[in-house]
Amino acid sequence: MRIARFSIDGNVAFGAIEGEKQDELVLDIIKGIPFADYELSGTKVPVGKVRLLPPVLPNKVVAFGRNYAEHARELGNEVPEAPFAFFKPSTSVIGPGDEIQYPSFSSEVHHEAELAVVIGRMCREVPRERVKDVIFGYTCANDITARDVQKREKQWARAKGFDSSCPLGPWVETDLDPSDLTIQLTVNGQQRQLGRTSEMIHSVEDLIVNISEAMTLLPGDVILTGTPAGVGPLNVGDEVAVTIEGIGTLTNKVVKRG
Repeated sequence: MRIARFSIDGNVAFGAIEGEKQDELVLDIIKGIPFADYELSGTKVPVGKVRLLPPVLPNKVVAFGRNYAEHARELGNEVPEAPFAFFKPSTSVIGPGDEIQYPSFSSEVHHEAELAVVIGRMCREVPRERVKDVIFGYTCANDITARDVQKREKQWARAKGFDSSCPLGPWVETDLDPSDLTIQLTVNGQQRQLGRTSEMIHSVEDLIVNISEAMTLLPGDVILTGTPAGVGPLNVGDEVAVTIEGIGTLTNKVVKRG
């Protein structure tokens, strides 16, 4: 099931996406929230009549770096033996169609297409055999990075945590095997990144076991699983699109920060 979060007439709700063709998609509005008991209302609205929002508002975004060997090498980094985690704040999250604001303190902003895992229940110290039980679903992410700041400051808080640096969407797919999916990114229609999730060094299970050893994960929290090779610069005016097999396409435009 594809679960979207949307706004219509000033109201925010969740809905289940129905249909396959983009111009024929409709939302069956959900009674309640998808992280608890809910039911479909039967009230349906065309997707074209609503504004899609970030599919979740996470308490925290836990991101894992250098989880694809070729990406680590393209930036001159060693492949880490253990998962390498960092955080993006909730204020970095934007949704499909929202604007990526080019930060005033950077002159080299890069795209990074990623599979995002959405947590479905509060959990801690999750054993490997229970990982699937705590996952709500999967969505597309773009780990926007101020690369020059990342290199200069030697830590990643500002480089990866600035406002609008974490586009998510367009919805959450709840029924998906994440082990071998095509993940690609285009800028202005030209392909920049193309890989498969099977190229991850550490699997989705590895990452959730690793981070839940240290902290409690809450419903709606997001885990970013790393990016394949091919990262590169974005400029004001660019349209960047992340497409993941079985989920859909997340598209955002880069604008000058106001």
